[in-house]
Amino acid sequence: MEALVDLIQRSRRTVIFTGAGVSTLSGIPDYRGENGLYKQQGGDYVFDIDMFRRDPAFFYTHARDLFYPRVPPEPSLVHQQCARLEKLGLAAAVVTQNIDMLHQRAGSRTVIELHGSPAWHNCQACGRQYPYEWAYEQVHRDGVPRCDDCRDVVKPDVTFFGEMLPDGALERACELAAEAELMLVLGSSLQVQPAASVPLVTVRGGGELVIVNKGETPLDRHCTVRFDDLAAVFEHVAAAI
Repeated sequence: MEALVDLIQRSRRTVIFTGAGVSTLSGIPDYRGENGLYKQQGGDYVFDIDMFRRDPAFFYTHARDLFYPRVPPEPSLVHQQCARLEKLGLAAAVVTQNIDMLHQRAGSRTVIELHGSPAWHNCQACGRQYPYEWAYEQVHRDGVPRCDDCRDVVKPDVTFFGEMLPDGALERACELAAEAELMLVLGSSLQVQPAASVPLVTVRGGGELVIVNKGETPLDRHCTVRFDDLAAVFEHVAAAI
């Protein structure tokens, strides 16, 4: 862990890449974990865009507790330390696969959301945008949020299977990765493409790679240092930096 602290302190440009493992520390189940969304009956179709178009109620029923919980999860120690590293000038940005907005709630300012965000919802017919708070009330009152203007279905601005990534998100993430001297991969198995290719851009550019993840990843052989326990690592980082 001292080697990790040294890497963070001497890197002139560090980028943090996060996956679902970061948010499990906040009580949000990993999608593919033992109790994850994809283990539920029909879970494989929750983020299927064709299913959403046929039956939007299927998404809002299955994802209500994940996207619109009555008691919202709090940022974990890892979210908090990512924000603190940015504030200290030791991290340039967070690139995340997550769609829970916890990095922003923890105070991170530069966050690239590769798979979109439910911060905004869009009418599928007329394109009118609505904030998360509006959608939250609609979901808990009516089940499926519908546009105030045309009454068509409103969808969270997150990337479903079968949709393109948000405009410019992957390109910006790759630009940051190419400029990075150090890439910290936290809580990602690096299985979902094309997002999982971002850390490899840093490696190919001559930067160093650190992975903290429970379970193997395809990029483990490129690591300078490698850890399994996110909580233990960031407890040490919090105390040492």
